[in-house]
Amino acid sequence: MELLIPFHFSTIIYLSSLVSFLCGWLALHIALLFLSSTSILFLLALATLVLLSIAGLGLLQIGGMTGGCFMAATMAKTWQDGQEPTAGEVAERCGGRGQHLGPGADTGGVEGLWSSWWAFLQKAMDHARAAISNLFGGEPMSYTRFSIAQQTEGDNSHVEMKLSADDEDGGEPGRPEHLHAIMPPPRRSGRNRCFLVIAAVLLLLIGFLIGYLSYRGRMQKAGRCLDGSGKCEVTPTASYLADDDETEEEEVPGPPVLYWPDLRDLLSNKLSVERLEVNLRQRANKYSFEAGDTEDQSTANYIHDQFTSFFLDEVWNDEHYIKLQVKGSSNNKVSVVEDGKEEELESSDAYVAYSKTGSVVGKPVYVNYGLKADFQKIQKLDVSLNETIIIFRAGKITLAEKVANAKEVGAVGALMYLDPSEYKNTDALVPFGHAHLGTGDPFTPGFPSFNHTQFPPVESSGLPRIAVQTVSSQAADRLFSKMDGKECPLGWNGGAMGCKVMAKSTTNMMVKLTVNNVMADRKILNIFGAIKGLEEPDRYVVIGAQRDSWGPGAAKAGVGTAILLELARVISDMVKKDGYKPRRSIIFASWSAGEYGAVGATEWLEGYSATLHTKAFTYINLDAAVLGSEHVKISASPLLYTLLERTMKGVKDPTGGKGNLYDKVGTDWVKTVIPLGLDNAAFPFLAFSGIPVVSFGFYNKDKEYAFLGTTQDTVANLKTTGNLYDLMHAAAEVAGQIALRLTHDHELFLDFERYAEELLAFQEKFFPYDRDVKTLGLTLKWLYFARGDFQRATDALRRDIANSDRENRIVRRALNDRIMKVEYDFLSPYLSPKDVPFRHIFFGKGSHTLKSLLENLEQLRANKESVDANMLKEQLALATWTIKGAANALVGDIWDTDNEF
Repeated sequence: MELLIPFHFSTIIYLSSLVSFLCGWLALHIALLFLSSTSILFLLALATLVLLSIAGLGLLQIGGMTGGCFMAATMAKTWQDGQEPTAGEVAERCGGRGQHLGPGADTGGVEGLWSSWWAFLQKAMDHARAAISNLFGGEPMSYTRFSIAQQTEGDNSHVEMKLSADDEDGGEPGRPEHLHAIMPPPRRSGRNRCFLVIAAVLLLLIGFLIGYLSYRGRMQKAGRCLDGSGKCEVTPTASYLADDDETEEEEVPGPPVLYWPDLRDLLSNKLSVERLEVNLRQRANKYSFEAGDTEDQSTANYIHDQFTSFFLDEVWNDEHYIKLQVKGSSNNKVSVVEDGKEEELESSDAYVAYSKTGSVVGKPVYVNYGLKADFQKIQKLDVSLNETIIIFRAGKITLAEKVANAKEVGAVGALMYLDPSEYKNTDALVPFGHAHLGTGDPFTPGFPSFNHTQFPPVESSGLPRIAVQTVSSQAADRLFSKMDGKECPLGWNGGAMGCKVMAKSTTNMMVKLTVNNVMADRKILNIFGAIKGLEEPDRYVVIGAQRDSWGPGAAKAGVGTAILLELARVISDMVKKDGYKPRRSIIFASWSAGEYGAVGATEWLEGYSATLHTKAFTYINLDAAVLGSEHVKISASPLLYTLLERTMKGVKDPTGGKGNLYDKVGTDWVKTVIPLGLDNAAFPFLAFSGIPVVSFGFYNKDKEYAFLGTTQDTVANLKTTGNLYDLMHAAAEVAGQIALRLTHDHELFLDFERYAEELLAFQEKFFPYDRDVKTLGLTLKWLYFARGDFQRATDALRRDIANSDRENRIVRRALNDRIMKVEYDFLSPYLSPKDVPFRHIFFGKGSHTLKSLLENLEQLRANKESVDANMLKEQLALATWTIKGAANALVGDIWDTDNEF
């Protein structure tokens, strides 16, 4: 008789297999808790899981065969003679033959049981291997065949069992088959499917856990990176220029990865006070570095050679041919004319560029700082300003803005002096300056000055077209002494002796101003050096400093140039020797003709305006970084406020304090941010090109650096500020950390949500004028709706960033592009860059700005008849649709935008 028994399992062995599988899964889980993007621990855990899973499957087969064998042997013996078999008998049936089991196999003791068990395991393992091979090879599962036969010779009966995967289909000859029916092999197809489904579910679960835990680990690490409590890893990735079918990121071999705290400390330690001093000393014993002149060209060549010696990736020059107004063959002169007699007050080497040339004569009128409010106050005194020569003191606003205000009221000339109450020890000093209300070459407005012969003879609308000259405070005192008219209003006195607004109407005293400036064609050089980024070389931070100066220019240009050279040396050294691999590029720029209104920087922006706003995402200005020591002077785009704050927390106070720079500026430092002026080289980057900027430095709030823009701006005078080189080191740290952080992190460190706050602040200022606007048949609600759209756009971008795969360089680049365009999108697209170059609605110049709109609303309340309703309507439209356009651009793709409010 022959009996086929299905394959079953032993419960204990099966549980052992399950435990082994769970151990492998647990090892994988523990490894994933500490997983980093390149950790080998994950691979080891995965290998452990595979091995233990295979071992579990093997134990599964062994358990099944063991259980089946022992059950069959016991059943057969009991069925044959009603007695339970001994261990030896069972082992003999399950193992093959007694002689293979070793000594003691036939005994009923423990020794026999264990030896029989060991022999059986060896036999069973062979069958288990075959079974596993069949499992993966797709063969049917084997089963155990038991033959139960009655001996015809003698009284003894025995049961014979065979473990077989390849026995014949028929029974063995000579054995009756009618005792028991043959049990058919069990159906395995359903069980196989069940096993495959379970395996697929387990693999899916494991994959999900791998993705979830690894992503959570990266997010936790990123959080620790952002708040400064942990290390931020730089993982080099392949260039985005790689073929689209290359899905895996290429890991660049090299030194160990640098984390942000290590990078920050490395920068601080490498910056050398001694090298800063050597660089600044280049300005010593030099009289002038006028743009395009010999000293300027010589310094340009020196900087080019230095960039080359630092082994920057690229070093090049950018040439521009510009028109400058320079000192003529004779000095400019200021005289007093009275009763037909002319008395010379002063004749100096100093001049104001772009002044109208020739001689003008007019009655002198003093107008404090030359602010619009000052002119309004003087007009309320019934003082006629037409055909006059305006006198004002330096400060508050730029000379060009003062001159523009004077021209607006009908003046024919203007004089400016340094008030001794604010500028100490400058009684005999005459400052230089320029009167162009704008930046760049005023004779090629909106165009780059590559070749003058290709452009029509046009002039900037910002040229003053009135005579302008600077005088010493001594000359101003002598002039005031001759003015015996109305006394100065309260607060206008300053340090001048005998301050008077004007001369008596009964006198015929006049001031004569003679300007002998001449035009000159000059070739200027901008010098550039670049460290190329590893992942996005076409995205870059620009660090720049003015090189030229009227006079020695230690503070105006020397400090910035010294810091520029030191940063180029240190960052290049970090890349070449210390293994720093910036994701994006850093460009170092030395500008010429900065004294004439950021001419070199503006011409570069105009020359590459079609591409720069898509590539340069931050400009860091180093000009005049040290003018004092008591306070910190900050001008910046709101996009950089958060980064600047974190940077200041990581730089020590150089003035001897125990804290850092953030402690020095205080928690409300944003309220002290100074708006960028035309005299700051960062202004055209922000207002003309829409590139975020930061200008950082030290100064004394209540005490101006007296020698700026004069022939006494020397290294010796600058040292009187105290801790000069420590202050330069701190300024270099701030600039360097900002540049490194912007090229280090995966996500651009630009806080685009700040502009939503800025818009909300303006909206709160507009609220009080709702009723005033309605009287003209207009409304402010569309402006409010546009602000709401921008707020929702920033929320959407933040969600996109949170839900994105930040390790995917294509996704990361697309998100960063949306971030870096925020500033540019606030340039009003409805204005001509040629006619209105500074189109930024927050920081620009013109009636399109939010500031101008607010001033018009204030005027509407004060005097409704003086407001042009059509102009106000145009202002509202420009502001509304510029903000709406910025919101649409921030959302991303065109199908995600909506021009409905």
